[in-house]
Amino acid sequence: MKHQRSVVAVAAVALLLPLSACGGDASAGDSSTVTVTVGYQSKTINTVTAGTLLRSLGYFEKQLNALHDGHTYKVDWQDYATGAPITAQMTAGKIDIGSMGDFPLLINAARGKQLGKPTRLVSVTGYNLRGGLNTIVTSPGSRLTSLTDLRGKKVSTSIGSAADGTLVRALQRAGLDPDKDIEKLNQQPAVGASALTAGSTDALSQFVAWPGLLAFQGKAKALYDGAQLNLPTFHGVTAREDFAKQRPAVLEAFLKAQAEATDYLDEHPVTAAEKVAKATTLPAEVVYLYNGDHGIATFDPAIKPQLVSALKDDVSVLKSAKLTGDVDVDAFIDDHYVRKALGADYAKRLSAAPAPAASEVWPKGAETTRSFKTPAELLRYVAAHTSDIRASYVPDATTGTLWFADKAVWVADGDQLLPFVAPATAQSYIAGHGGARVITYADALGRAS
Repeated sequence: MKHQRSVVAVAAVALLLPLSACGGDASAGDSSTVTVTVGYQSKTINTVTAGTLLRSLGYFEKQLNALHDGHTYKVDWQDYATGAPITAQMTAGKIDIGSMGDFPLLINAARGKQLGKPTRLVSVTGYNLRGGLNTIVTSPGSRLTSLTDLRGKKVSTSIGSAADGTLVRALQRAGLDPDKDIEKLNQQPAVGASALTAGSTDALSQFVAWPGLLAFQGKAKALYDGAQLNLPTFHGVTAREDFAKQRPAVLEAFLKAQAEATDYLDEHPVTAAEKVAKATTLPAEVVYLYNGDHGIATFDPAIKPQLVSALKDDVSVLKSAKLTGDVDVDAFIDDHYVRKALGADYAKRLSAAPAPAASEVWPKGAETTRSFKTPAELLRYVAAHTSDIRASYVPDATTGTLWFADKAVWVADGDQLLPFVAPATAQSYIAGHGGARVITYADALGRAS
């Protein structure tokens, strides 16, 4: 879209106005001002189509201005590190629309019902059908190579987050008790990242974009690829039920704008990554790892059946942690707003599938990336253009999770050169392929050139 509008900043005093001023009329009459408050997580970059990118493009403001219903609309964008404070503000009537991960969404549903301030899941932002958005990492020099090595160790995560859910499930599959066999540190992502760097925790389980950021900075290496669970994980958009009923046209305008931002990201992945990087101070190379043409996240507003099923499965994890009771997922989901907003296009989006995994190189100064059919072809190109590479990405040979080529675990199997996110997936492959062995990245480049 060529037309962009700057976001209108709203003074904090607006939160002190009557509830009707938030998603409602600030004064009587057709000339009234309606303030719409949106809670988002700028650095949780698989929510960008409902937050950071959407805000930078100005599409929501444009859709609101196109309503021509006699109101003046202002958008108050509120940035948070996690979903918990967004839920607190929503149940207090101070945020109308929010975006957060699957586990926080369930807590959002539970808290809303408990407090008589119900919320509804109205669309999806970024998702990964195997769970690759969450990763467990260790320090670069760590000798830990598998989940069983975490027994008796300190692990930082954000309890109640999707990353915590990945940690719990992964440990259980490895035969460890998440409550007894590790010392879990409940920390905000930034705090946990600092703890890992300082050596005060042995591992960090977090959601996008923290694992990729730390790996890119050379401050961490992957221990466990969340896609090994083969369970969908996603982020979505939730709205207060009273706001949605009072202002359905406003919510539909948001969802139309979200769809536009999704199309922009799909059509201009490099430019979108640069925009998000500028707004968040995250490296564009990290943003692209998740949100790129073949990134770990796939973006689509449609509420897919696979994601609904995964959300229902997540309830048991939160119940066992005593973070929620039963959650009626079917009652929480309301897709009629997004169906109406997108019209005939909704069915197409609902049936769309993620792009197949591919290896990519982002050349310096380029506005597009180059894709390769095999990791070996990428390595050959990188070896011949070492000084001209901004970033290179390869998909895990078994899970498909994209990772930085120079941070991947490489395996030589005859003439094949295969990348893996974590040591465990590499060793699993080696166990089933006689003669295959781990090699260094430098060796992989040498063999390919």
